[in-house]
Amino acid sequence: MFQREFVWDKEQSAKLIDSILKGYPIGTFILWKTKETLRSVKDIGNHKLPDTPKGDYAQYILDGQQRITSLYAIRKGIRITKDKKEIDYKDIFVNLDYDPLTDEQIVTSQQEDQNTYVSVHDLLTSDALDFIEDIGKEKAKKFQEYKTNLTTYDFATITIKDYPIEIACDVFARINTGGKPLTLFEIMVAMTYDEARGFDLALKYEELVYGSDEVAKSLAKAKFETIPAAAVLQAVAAIAVGSIRAKDILKIGREKFIMNWDPMVSSMFSAVDFIRTKLHVPVSQLLPYSSLLVPLTYFFFKNDNKRPTESQSKLLKQFFYWVGLNWRYSGSTETKIAEDLKKIGLILKERKPKYPSDELTVSAEDIAETWFSAGNSYIKTILCLLASQKPRNLDDDSDVILDNSNLKIASSRNYHHFFPKAYVNKHFKDSEPNLIANITLIDSASNNKIRAKAPSLYVGEFEGSNSKLSSTLKSHFIGTPKSYGVLDDDYEKFIDKRSTAIAAALNEALNPEL
Repeated sequence: MFQREFVWDKEQSAKLIDSILKGYPIGTFILWKTKETLRSVKDIGNHKLPDTPKGDYAQYILDGQQRITSLYAIRKGIRITKDKKEIDYKDIFVNLDYDPLTDEQIVTSQQEDQNTYVSVHDLLTSDALDFIEDIGKEKAKKFQEYKTNLTTYDFATITIKDYPIEIACDVFARINTGGKPLTLFEIMVAMTYDEARGFDLALKYEELVYGSDEVAKSLAKAKFETIPAAAVLQAVAAIAVGSIRAKDILKIGREKFIMNWDPMVSSMFSAVDFIRTKLHVPVSQLLPYSSLLVPLTYFFFKNDNKRPTESQSKLLKQFFYWVGLNWRYSGSTETKIAEDLKKIGLILKERKPKYPSDELTVSAEDIAETWFSAGNSYIKTILCLLASQKPRNLDDDSDVILDNSNLKIASSRNYHHFFPKAYVNKHFKDSEPNLIANITLIDSASNNKIRAKAPSLYVGEFEGSNSKLSSTLKSHFIGTPKSYGVLDDDYEKFIDKRSTAIAAALNEALNPEL
């Protein structure tokens, strides 16, 4: 399943047959012969491959998939639908009038009126005598010669037998250096497949993210559908072996991996619930790192999925903000998460982990100078803080509905410049409008009512439609319009005041009182 789908077209397949007819080498097929049952492709086009009888050897293709599928498709004369177009592999032809001086190929997917052709499929499945009346004696001889060349061609094949799956996967990865690299998840899909127990990691991951007819609970329903497969693998490894290094994940046996899957799922949902209800981060797109779910899942697994105590909650919040504000998982992630699992061990005991003192302080000056982009962990952590206040829409005090699809890039609809960019560019030409301290989270409908208006103008308008405007502004770390420079459209004062408020809230999260 980790190989590419069949992508060769008829012309590529025709060139392959042409090389065989001319006796050219076409590369070596490498097969893995094993009694292990893997999740594998069972269909090629409209043709279903037979199941391997239980207990018999199967031969999985490690190298040569495109070539062997082309040969199979032509030999069987099957049709394959690709990009809504049907390709009929009976329509690959041998030119019985081939002239090496004028023709480049014996085999082609295109026919010319002046030449005589027979399909490769007919060549392989029929006798020259069946065509002699139509093509004549001489061309029948050529027919038989080409058939003999095809059916007696000496294919170069290497078979590795009874190798463990991790070695077979390593062989595949090494011989496919020019193609799509094999991901750890793809290897683990193959290594953990268990037909008897109905365990298919690819399907289990899809079920975790999107649910199924049998499983109602899903990350998507919790608005956490952006969690990648790699983070899920690491979460299993953290609770199974206490390490998330790739080499350690590959050593987790099938039984152990399957045994820890359901406990991981339960603990991951507990971690998501904590992030949503205690940290008040409602969507996964705001997470500084998706991999933050790994140590949090580990915590809930070790805590038997019980609700954290007040002290544990404060320490987990401190850990969350410390990771994001210090770019913790931007490099050497495996090593750092391994270290952080030890910190989680202390939090389980309600003990405060040790952090460098300079990593527990955020200055208002730094925030005031920070440009806004939706892609780095520092910004995302501040966005988590903004979301944690359960922000309200400025025009009517309604809940702001945050959605992953509206938070992907800096121009997405949930992001609003309190001092509109066009307004700042026009009236404060030496100032940068795209600062994190100028960003608020609101709905697109509210955003559309503001556009490029001066803050004093639109805030004044909203006083008529929102009787709770003062508390609405506080949900965005904005104090009274006068004290924050809003009434005077004082951009510099606004940035200074709001940066100070954001820094104070971050420092409070980084330095909890237990």
